[in-house]
Amino acid sequence: MTGRLTRRGVLLAGIGTALMPRPLIAQVQPRNAIRRLGVLTTLPASEPVGRARAASLVQRLEALHWREGDNLRIDWRPTGGDPALYERYAAELVALDPDVLLAGGTPSVVALRRHTTTIPTIFVVVTDPVGQGLVESLAHPGGNITGFTDFDPPMASKWLGMLAQITPTPTHVAVLYNPATAPFAPLMLRAIENAASSLAMTIRVALVRDDSEIEATLRDLAAEERGGLLVLPDTFTVAHRDAIVTFAARYRLPAVYWIRYFVDSGGMMSYGIDNNDLWRRAADYVDRILKGDKPRDLPVQNPTKFQLMINLQTAAALGITIASALLVAADEVIE
Repeated sequence: MTGRLTRRGVLLAGIGTALMPRPLIAQVQPRNAIRRLGVLTTLPASEPVGRARAASLVQRLEALHWREGDNLRIDWRPTGGDPALYERYAAELVALDPDVLLAGGTPSVVALRRHTTTIPTIFVVVTDPVGQGLVESLAHPGGNITGFTDFDPPMASKWLGMLAQITPTPTHVAVLYNPATAPFAPLMLRAIENAASSLAMTIRVALVRDDSEIEATLRDLAAEERGGLLVLPDTFTVAHRDAIVTFAARYRLPAVYWIRYFVDSGGMMSYGIDNNDLWRRAADYVDRILKGDKPRDLPVQNPTKFQLMINLQTAAALGITIASALLVAADEVIE
């Protein structure tokens, strides 16, 4: 077991180093010397979540016989969520004239689209590509962009259904996200509000832009009787997950999150897609495009792998009892 963990740690550490931006001039190579992939991501190079996603991509590419330093060069550009860096790095990557571009998150693909309408571009973790005008339809993307979405409407009812299976059951639920980094939120809110009506829950939007607003929002929610928290998929919320989890514990709020990383950080429950699986599947599209397929002929794919995680330690600290049916359904329970 120790050997396996050590090798994985070495791989992630290496990817973390590879993710650091490199000088532009040093990267220019003859077009046919090696195939080139440009990757624009949201999470910083030091972020374990980002390194895990990058590792999933690289490992799958290697399985498809695309090895970095051999027949493939990967130019990484992690923005850390800085709006200015999206534009700067998108311009840098397009200037390198790669064979394929890979965009992690909505801000990344939007920035790349402003700089090219011809280089094949694959997106990962984009919620509503049709509604945002990135593709013509899921089945027939058209243009130079295709990829993998991160939202399935039934997820909304499952998030609230999880809160309905704890005691005491919340009746007032705040839906937390940053409007600047979650332009797709209205799509999710419609599904959440539809589910809330059958669960005798009232929903209110909680817009946050920094840690101080997160704390103020959760402090106010805690003043309400039987309050609960639902955290939306959002590059901001995952980057600020430690603050969200800390304040939820401080104000004794039961919370459901959209990805397991919150539970790993001490959050109570999460249900959502396996993001690493999307990055592995994106490698398959990279492979197909490098072999001649066109993005317009590759349908946008919805998520297929989901994870339900429960942290019983956190639930016990909050005085929460979780229904046995939910515990049985969980993919992993932290006791």
